Amino acid sequence: MASATAVTAAVSLSSTKSTSLSVPSSSFNKSFVFSHRRNVSISGKLSIVRAQVTTEAPQKVVKESKKQDEGLVTNKYKPKDPYTGMCLLNTKITGDDAPGETWHMVFSTEGLIPYREGQSIGVIPDGVDKNGKPHKLRLYSIASSALGDFGDSKTVSLCVKRLVYTNDQGEIVKGVCSNFLCDLKPGAPVKITGPVGKEMLMPKDPNATVVMLGTGTGIAPFRSFLWKMFFEKHEDYKFNGLAWLFLGVPTSSSLLYKEEFEKMKEKAPDNFRLDFAVSREQTNAKGEKMYIQTRMAEYASELWELLKKDNTFVYMCGLKGMEKGIDDIMVSLAANDGIDWLEYKRQLKKAEQWNVEVY
Repeated sequence: MASATAVTAAVSLSSTKSTSLSVPSSSFNKSFVFSHRRNVSISGKLSIVRAQVTTEAPQKVVKESKKQDEGLVTNKYKPKDPYTGMCLLNTKITGDDAPGETWHMVFSTEGLIPYREGQSIGVIPDGVDKNGKPHKLRLYSIASSALGDFGDSKTVSLCVKRLVYTNDQGEIVKGVCSNFLCDLKPGAPVKITGPVGKEMLMPKDPNATVVMLGTGTGIAPFRSFLWKMFFEKHEDYKFNGLAWLFLGVPTSSSLLYKEEFEKMKEKAPDNFRLDFAVSREQTNAKGEKMYIQTRMAEYASELWELLKKDNTFVYMCGLKGMEKGIDDIMVSLAANDGIDWLEYKRQLKKAEQWNVEVY
């Protein structure tokens, strides 16, 4: 049974603030067919008896996942019968001068939504749409470990950016669910569905190298990973590998959970590496804006060597645009070894070592 350590000092939600792809291969008993002829005398006539023999049917091999999926619960609560939780905390975690607002919120679950690190929940906002029908759910990556921010397995946290934009007609449009969530007050009810998702589950291997690539609120599942790795004590899990986080944001006032991650770095300097990419404030040696792929390019050869190991897992979450930039880096590195990157990436995905959740 897991128990959380005291992490009060670490929680900072201030507003200023040779690849060996070990995928089991199918194994078959070789089927064989042979004919055997022999003469048999029946009523004075010769008859030919042909006997055909085959082995058993091919054995079906079940692939064993490398992720923490034992006992995983999905879709416990559906849109027609959601769980109603309560908002316990809702605080802005970006500075006042940041381009857009991001909020961290905690909901009560009373332990009835048994989610895992890397899963998501759905939220159904109050009210009805323009056709008078209830709003449809929106999915959000969970930003807390399975124990939750309070360490009692009775809460779930989200990291949500308020969506506000101007349309082609010059009208200001507000995202329905994001504004509903960012405006929630403590004590308010919230309808929750799920949990859902298997793509972003943590690897089983406590000695794995886990490379996390996040932009903006794509940091959510990685916060859940890192809390389990560095802020909690578990009887059945102790992380001894390397966690390497790349976080891309537009301004330093948009860096989410910065104080928490720096605290983790202090606690486990040999197990946690942290790199920020602040596009509007930082540049590389060539004077180019520092996007997440630009920062990764500084460690390109090292990252490529890690990707040759069968206990390296890459997770990508956030804006879809970063995926192409990362592919561009890897194409040339793989080519240097005579490897087709896109084909290699397909093999990594099959082996659950390349995991993507972008939007």
